[in-house]
Amino acid sequence: MKQVLLVRYAEIHLKGLNRPYFERMLVDRMRDALQSIHARIEREQGRVFVYDIPEDRIAEASEKICGVFGVHSVSPALCVEKNWEAISKAAISLVASDADKPQSFKCFAKRSDKRFPMSSEQICRELGHTLLETYPTLSVDVHHPQLKVTVEVRQQSAFVFTKEQRGVGGMPVGTNGKAMLLISGGIDSPVAGYMIAKRGVELAAVHFYSYPYTSERARDKVIELTKIVSKYAGEIELYLVSFTEIQLAIYDQCPSSETTVLMRRLMMKIAERIANQCGAKALITGEAIGQVASQTMDSLACTDDAVSLPVFRPLIGFDKEEIVERAQMIGTFETSIQPYEDCCTVFVPQHPVTRPKVEQLRASEALVDFEPMIQQAIANAECMKISQFVLD
Repeated sequence: MKQVLLVRYAEIHLKGLNRPYFERMLVDRMRDALQSIHARIEREQGRVFVYDIPEDRIAEASEKICGVFGVHSVSPALCVEKNWEAISKAAISLVASDADKPQSFKCFAKRSDKRFPMSSEQICRELGHTLLETYPTLSVDVHHPQLKVTVEVRQQSAFVFTKEQRGVGGMPVGTNGKAMLLISGGIDSPVAGYMIAKRGVELAAVHFYSYPYTSERARDKVIELTKIVSKYAGEIELYLVSFTEIQLAIYDQCPSSETTVLMRRLMMKIAERIANQCGAKALITGEAIGQVASQTMDSLACTDDAVSLPVFRPLIGFDKEEIVERAQMIGTFETSIQPYEDCCTVFVPQHPVTRPKVEQLRASEALVDFEPMIQQAIANAECMKISQFVLD
């Protein structure tokens, strides 16, 4: 009798002939998450099993796996021989060790190996009888049991468990290409990155800073936010780009009401070039319609006009409360609200344009030769690889 983790996935089941590829990618991402634990991972018939985990790290390993995109749920299980005595002993042991001391239970069984002499119904009936004899204070509740005792009989072994921890779902990172996240120090962009990574997209990220108008603490805050997102998305290449020269040129030589949208256009241009260099096929922003002046439909159209790559905006229909709830869920909120300004909050116009025209924005942008500044900003960009998995 040995402890293992039984891992389920959901959406991958729909992938038909491509399913083995997605399963392999899921296992690779799980190995990344567990690299400090050095466990053994195996696939078998729609399940992934994690073996050889030190007993004192079972809970830690389960928590890490639940944060891997593609995982539906995880159950700490006892792996036993495929005979009735071993299965019943495992079930009795799990009920005895349950800290909540349940008063009611229900048995579930799944028999993948049809050679096993007992049907699923027989397993449930006999196991229920055994548990009632062993623990007279227990009762059966088929509708709302306090404890669910589950047996899975598979090709090599049987697995018995009573707990199920929900995973984050989605698709394994790396199965749907790579995209570039424009990450600020705010609440929205880390959530946007998380949501796109959940669809199997590998992330790179770019952050624009305006030293000395923004502090080193603001820069450190973005690094910390990227680190938190990498807990789910895996290693992220973070590009730190100085935007001061471009921002001052916009402020000094372009119409003041258009400065915010012009800054967004220049950021998108730089992000697109870095994306092309690192193999990213799309840009990601945390914009939501109507949240601020630069996020009206007209402003977003002017921003998109600056680039040819597709722009993903997973928060486009969210209100602020919904975004805050997501940020709290993934653990970025407390870092995001630290009071360190980013370059988007510097030089904000008193009366920003809310209905800009693409032709007018192009004309205003042409007032300044930004190309040398763009090239210099990219050439001087600092790149670091951020990984929560490695840091653990």
